[in-house]
Amino acid sequence: MTKQTKIAITSILFLLVAIADVYAVITETKSLEIIFKPLLMTTLAIVYLVSVKKPNFWLISALFFSFWGDVFLLDEANYFVFGLGSFLIAHIMYIKMTSQLLKKPSINKILKAAIIFIALFGGVLFLIIDNLGEMLLPVIVYGVAISAFGTSALLNYQQEKSTENTWLLLGAILFIASDSLIALNNFYTPKKLFVIAIIVLYVVSQYLIVKAMIAKKQ
Repeated sequence: MTKQTKIAITSILFLLVAIADVYAVITETKSLEIIFKPLLMTTLAIVYLVSVKKPNFWLISALFFSFWGDVFLLDEANYFVFGLGSFLIAHIMYIKMTSQLLKKPSINKILKAAIIFIALFGGVLFLIIDNLGEMLLPVIVYGVAISAFGTSALLNYQQEKSTENTWLLLGAILFIASDSLIALNNFYTPKKLFVIAIIVLYVVSQYLIVKAMIAKKQ
């Protein structure tokens, strides 16, 4: 079996798993979600591993902790903090991965790139702060992390406006959008549309990040 065949098969498998999980979320079929949610990052990791000769440790680590984040958030009522912690570590892995691509940007460039993400986080925090209670500190820490990931992805794109860097930046932005909707859904006003958008944005964002890193290896 050729490498391209393996990539095609694993990519189709990931797509089918993603469709099944989105369907489970839309129809609120928890039994299906329990099956397919853990398979999202598993199949995406396989797509990455068959596509490159030397896997990026930080990307694999991010997918690993994203897997556990998905698992914990299947039961948000009891394990939301564990899910938040897992995705926090995943974002830290993505920050490390992306920062290694940078050529020591100036403080001025960093601050300019960070403004938009800080403003977005500040806006979301303003809406949900009254409902956070003891979750205030964890949410702030998480918000800082996702803002840092967005900033590093934007700096990487500004450094080299290539197709793969565009995918990486878009992946980071969609991941942040998904996380922002989770915050709004849990601490501001729950909506079915938010729930659907969260999973769709999450799946696309992770795929784009992996696609970008595969392209960089090739």
